[in-house]
Amino acid sequence: MEWSRYWRSPDRPLEAMHAHFERHVYHRHSHETYSFGVTEDGYQAFRCRGGAHTSAAGMVIAFNPDDPHDGHAADELGFTYRMVHIGPELVADVLADITDRPARPPLFASPVVPDPVLARNLRALHAALLGGATALRRDELLTAAVGAMVNRAATRRAAASPATGLAERARRLIEESFLDDVGAAELAEAAGCSRFALYRGFRDAYGMAPSDYQRQLRLRAARRLLARGDAIGEVAAATGFADQSHLTRWFVRCYGMTPGRYQRAG
Repeated sequence: MEWSRYWRSPDRPLEAMHAHFERHVYHRHSHETYSFGVTEDGYQAFRCRGGAHTSAAGMVIAFNPDDPHDGHAADELGFTYRMVHIGPELVADVLADITDRPARPPLFASPVVPDPVLARNLRALHAALLGGATALRRDELLTAAVGAMVNRAATRRAAASPATGLAERARRLIEESFLDDVGAAELAEAAGCSRFALYRGFRDAYGMAPSDYQRQLRLRAARRLLARGDAIGEVAAATGFADQSHLTRWFVRCYGMTPGRYQRAG
């Protein structure tokens, strides 16, 4: 039997999910946040950064902001996991509190980290977020978890790929007009290349096709409107989806829950 619980902070970019999936398959997507998880039971298989990975019980999952990934159970028994999503600005605030010099944004080179110390810190933070701990306790555990992740698993920020330069102008155009029906020819013109070169360069730089990136931006906009309490049908219309069912279908595929469930988590 599949189930999920979700918690969302009302005033900070901090969210947490606890779920068990057997048949659900995540569509390839990414988050604006750092996403740190712990597999509690079973095996979770996913593709990220061009490779196939499996997280077993006790292993930590570490996704950088905008890291495209999918996910599904590796066998018929399914998997149970805890996930915490932390906005880059909140990570920066935490790091500023625990160091006396400006910290560069951390980068996690491996999406799977077999480290029991990190797993223990993340489980404690996750339990506090979903368990109604005091604000002081949540902040203490957040500082401990972020500090441990950065000190034990982070690397320096990677250099930009040459393909990033090719696709950057197209990405900016998508971000400026993600609610519009932008065509491939318009994007290729903005990038100064052919449609084929744009598609290949965009995937190399950002890990997904331009249309998937556009949908990702629409879903993120939908999350923000849902979090402030807008009606789901109105959110669908405002963020470029055909109707409420269209939004719901993609929301479930990418986030593992319905828009209503997400909205009620606040």
